Amino acid sequence: MSSQKHIVFDVVGTCVSFDAFFAAIDATIGPRLRAHTITPKFFGFAWMQVAELESTQLLMSGRYTPYADVFRAVFYRVLFMAGISDPRAFATDDERDRCHAGYSRLGLRPGCSAMMDKLRENGFTVWCLTTGDPGRVGGYFTRAGINMPTENLVSCFTFMAHDSNAGAGESASLGVTKPSMGAYKPMLDRFASEDQKWFAAAHMWDVSAAVKAGFRGAYCSVLEKEPCVEIFNTKMDVTADTFEEMTDKIIAMAS
Repeated sequence: MSSQKHIVFDVVGTCVSFDAFFAAIDATIGPRLRAHTITPKFFGFAWMQVAELESTQLLMSGRYTPYADVFRAVFYRVLFMAGISDPRAFATDDERDRCHAGYSRLGLRPGCSAMMDKLRENGFTVWCLTTGDPGRVGGYFTRAGINMPTENLVSCFTFMAHDSNAGAGESASLGVTKPSMGAYKPMLDRFASEDQKWFAAAHMWDVSAAVKAGFRGAYCSVLEKEPCVEIFNTKMDVTADTFEEMTDKIIAMAS
């Protein structure tokens, strides 16, 4: 049996941009933020980072809390840390919720559809691996009119039974949440040993962990700009600034 070519994509941040979220912040409280020399994009980035950190810390201590609840809760804290001395006088709960609603309107990056089409035309099976809800994540592709078979959109949490070291309870999900090896190795196990297995992401923490697990890595700087290779210390097979460049390099190396 001939070997197959597979490529697994991260979704949110890689295929999907945060532009709609940043735009919602800008439309709602942008002028007030700028009056304090805070750009909506930077505030949105800080808000997401704090929410992800607090979500992880809650999970690590056995107190799982839905990400959306954490996201809303830390809004005023992030405003305060950004230099707003009285956050609750600066913005209302309704404004917070309008900013947050932008996160549900995220869309695919330009060139994502063409990238996946070209990879398929060159013999690749395209997969996505996400820690998000598959229904929500699948909606990004549906709204963009892109065919992403449900069986190829994989949630890390389906691997909980696979990880014998995960333990029990809420903290068990940490063992299968990216960038834990328990998120990547079960994905690798879906493919034959002789197959080509690629992982592509715009998060260096994500793709470098996938390479550690055994994937060939493709990094696109479309999100982070700076790969910070000095801390991740992982050799990428492909590094590119655009989806088009990354696609062409992957195809060339996989030929």
